[in-house]
Amino acid sequence: MAVENITLLVGGAGDESVVSTVADAGWRVHEIDVEEGPSASGPRPAVGLVCIPDPDPGWLARVHRLVEHRQQTDWIAVVSRDSVTDPWVREFIALHCVDYHTTPLCPQRLRFALGHAAGMAALVAQNQGAVIAAEERHSFVGRSPALLRIRRDLKKIAPVDMPVLITGETGTGKELVARTVHHVSRRRDQPFVAVNCAAMPPSLIHAELFGFEKGAFTGAHQRRVGHLEAAGGGTIFLDEIGDLDAELQALLLRFLELKAVRRVGGREEMTVDARVVAATNVDLEAAVKSGRFREDLYYRLNVLRLRLPPLRERPEDVEVLAQVFLDQYAREQSSRVAGFSRAAIAAMCSHPWPGNVRELLNRVRRAAVMAEGRLITPEDLHLVGEGDTVGALNLEDAREEAERLTVHEALRRTGGNASRAARLVGVSRATLYRLLDKHKLVRVAVGEPSRK
Repeated sequence: MAVENITLLVGGAGDESVVSTVADAGWRVHEIDVEEGPSASGPRPAVGLVCIPDPDPGWLARVHRLVEHRQQTDWIAVVSRDSVTDPWVREFIALHCVDYHTTPLCPQRLRFALGHAAGMAALVAQNQGAVIAAEERHSFVGRSPALLRIRRDLKKIAPVDMPVLITGETGTGKELVARTVHHVSRRRDQPFVAVNCAAMPPSLIHAELFGFEKGAFTGAHQRRVGHLEAAGGGTIFLDEIGDLDAELQALLLRFLELKAVRRVGGREEMTVDARVVAATNVDLEAAVKSGRFREDLYYRLNVLRLRLPPLRERPEDVEVLAQVFLDQYAREQSSRVAGFSRAAIAAMCSHPWPGNVRELLNRVRRAAVMAEGRLITPEDLHLVGEGDTVGALNLEDAREEAERLTVHEALRRTGGNASRAARLVGVSRATLYRLLDKHKLVRVAVGEPSRK
């Protein structure tokens, strides 16, 4: 039966014997000229053939640029026996090709190689489709180049069973990305345990992470399994890892090296297979230089790294995200608000979003509650007037104000219920209390944010 996949032949004049061999096997051949470079048009199939003439570094450099723009294609090279010994040709094959053949061709072997490459490409495409579906369920949305890069990196990182370090400002979606890493890994059916290292004092986080035996300290009335042990077989997400104290850093380093856990008050170590995904908004390189973070732990964590850009670096995503948040709210609350006015969209696109995606979510939800018309206005979003953080000259002050408004709004919407408010903004109750103290807020349900 004829093969239906399209084979892409790259070459100047091409090689007639290669064309006929491939065409005889039932493949549809599309030939492009290397001189057209990355802008060359035409289909971009899963499998491609590169016919390399006599070694020519300039010609290979042009092909190199072309194939780099077609990274979804698996390339097979066809070279002469003499050319395959040339260092330029060998480097090109090593960098870009899954297989190579020398002339004169063995038609049967080439057909087999093409069929194998097409089958593997189809399998990978199916798996990537599952990854994309999981991202749509568990991660954020957008269309900016920065977000597309993150999605590409996630496809590479998630299946590899190594530690991951996620960096980015507060509110950029680090936990969402961590959950995506878990849900598209081989550990997806095992536990995902999230721990906020900044939400608990050092005296408690040791016991929380590693567990404790009965009688280990006052109040330890029974044995308790720690978060690391509970994540066995799955993923442990350590948020705000930069806030760990020195003792906990040493214990975590030991766990990463030996996969061993010893409960507080215990004598025996247990082996725990849990993948560590850590996140921080702290500059860990600077923390290492200043002695606040262990260098050996940093390198243990920084095996695979994802940097999440702030929302101000991907303005193309603001309107898309805002509409997604509004649609979610409409489904949950049966809201009559239909969308955003043009002025509101312009205001959102010009706002620096110091609180990132979390601030956008908060403003949209608040606007959906307060809007009097069918369309949300800049006034509903609090993006005009003296309360607007656009005019803030100090970025850190703007972030602080966005954080304060977010906490207040959560308390207002939940009638002052701390547990529900903490869940609404995606933090622990202990963190919420810390934010209340930080911003000197009292638990009020109406009015403007009140200070103690």
